[in-house]
Amino acid sequence: MIARYLTKNFYINSAVVFLIFILDRFSKIYVLHLDKINYSSELYQSKYLNITLVWNEGIAFGLLSFDQNSLYNLLSLFIAIIVLIIFFMIIKNNNIKKYPLLMIFAGAIGNLYDRVFYKAVPDFIDFHIGEFHWFIFNVADIFISLGVFFMILIELIDNNKSNEAV
Repeated sequence: MIARYLTKNFYINSAVVFLIFILDRFSKIYVLHLDKINYSSELYQSKYLNITLVWNEGIAFGLLSFDQNSLYNLLSLFIAIIVLIIFFMIIKNNNIKKYPLLMIFAGAIGNLYDRVFYKAVPDFIDFHIGEFHWFIFNVADIFISLGVFFMILIELIDNNKSNEAV
């Protein structure tokens, strides 16, 4: 039964998830290392980009951050359930939608890993224009956002094809 799933696509999909996860892990480990040797969370500053380590206990981009352990654990459990749902969506999907789902899944796994082992997610990429700063994020967040963007794009294209066929 398991051999049925061990196809070429399985290995490609696994490689995509693994590469995104490893890229996320290495970037976070590197930033944590720089933070440790510099004794400062402000690691790099330029006109449009800062590398500043912040610990995010909430969801994407620091939303729903709070200090209570029970709420944090409940939120982490909710995120783990969503990750499982995305995993089953990937298994059931055999078209182009699978790849954005893989990106979302890999990014979510990277952030869930941090939630479990660090009790927070290290975010460090801070884009800004003058005094306007976007939310601070990490590599996993980039892939989650790209996956969502591509899912929306695919849905828009599919809807246009459906409307033209009518």
